[in-house]
Amino acid sequence: MRTRWKERDTPGPMGPWDEIVPGLWMGGHFVTPPGRALEPVVVEREFDLVVSLFTRPGHGPAPGVEHLVREVPDGPLSAGQLHDVLEAAGLVAEAVRRGRRTLVRCHAGQNRSGLVVAQALVELGHETDRAVELIRDRRSPWALNNQAFVDYLATGLDVAYLRAAVNE
Repeated sequence: MRTRWKERDTPGPMGPWDEIVPGLWMGGHFVTPPGRALEPVVVEREFDLVVSLFTRPGHGPAPGVEHLVREVPDGPLSAGQLHDVLEAAGLVAEAVRRGRRTLVRCHAGQNRSGLVVAQALVELGHETDRAVELIRDRRSPWALNNQAFVDYLATGLDVAYLRAAVNE
């Protein structure tokens, strides 16, 4: 399964993760500090829940930290993958409501994590456009540069899921 579009010409993230709203963080497995090469990001015990949409051994979280893995590609999603995104976003929204420090991460922390965080924000009461704006303002202006993901959000992930299920 292809998990990341390599042809995107966007700068990598400078920090490992950023807080989008209180208790909800977005990040990646890799970071590109100014003037340096790509570096791994390892999560230890900074969060109560870590949701990984991309995984690599050795990147954490530490044993005992709740870790939900739902690997999805950074490209068009199947009905099953959209279901995984909806499920993850629901769990993230509930964790934030309960005051749990939650990290959603993917490779660079820009697209897949942005999709789940945006949907969680919608479930927490934000308008879709505002959710995307918050992510781009607080994580990176290049976050959610995957137009298919923005389209899924604009349509409504539940509707996108139903459409994909009918077409499979």
